[in-house]
Amino acid sequence: MGKHSKRYSILLQKIEPDKLYTVDEAIKLAKDTATAKFDETMEVAIKLGVDPRKADQMVRGSVILPHGTGKQVKVLVFTRGDEEKEAKEAGADYVGFNDLIEKIKSGWTDFDYVVATPDAMPEVSKLGKILGPRGLMPSPKTGTVTKEVGRVVRELKKGRIEFRVDKTGNIHAPIGKASFPEEHLIDNFLTFVEEIINARPPSFKGTYIQKVSISTTMGPGLRVNVNNLLEKLKEREK
Repeated sequence: MGKHSKRYSILLQKIEPDKLYTVDEAIKLAKDTATAKFDETMEVAIKLGVDPRKADQMVRGSVILPHGTGKQVKVLVFTRGDEEKEAKEAGADYVGFNDLIEKIKSGWTDFDYVVATPDAMPEVSKLGKILGPRGLMPSPKTGTVTKEVGRVVRELKKGRIEFRVDKTGNIHAPIGKASFPEEHLIDNFLTFVEEIINARPPSFKGTYIQKVSISTTMGPGLRVNVNNLLEKLKEREK
């Protein structure tokens, strides 16, 4: 038995694998089981009823978490012209054009988000093989190809996350750190789920949100009661 498995089996004793927890219980218990030596990330996994192989059932988008993710993100902006100053003032970590393209071609990818102005895209799209597999390619769908670079950089710095459903119908996303207060994690979680619901494809029939679970980086997954989750979202609308 390794160190991790011993710690993990102690954590498993605290949870009931078949139980469906309310949102508040799940967040509290996930915080309690975050006993690693670093500040663990709180993650949510949502199983949707969609078939992502069908073009009209693709679910993707972005959401600004009200309390951020707790992660310092590095933002790179491809632009030339007036937007350069705007990007720098908004807090972009790297701003440039040909110099950055060459650097990336030589294997550098030390950044979390890429934003580009539309005029830069013909050149930036040539980096598809490097940026694409890492999920870093700027796209008009996620708002990262834009003339409003200042606004987008500020949103990304503040805690905007992008999501897209994978081949198996699952969406995974960070909703903060285990050290966050419970109410901040609950607020981030509900904001995220609201955005997933808003992204529901109009043509989809059936049960959209099938399963939801919350876990920390090193902790076990806790299943969330979807009915309780939907009730909490209704209360927020009042």
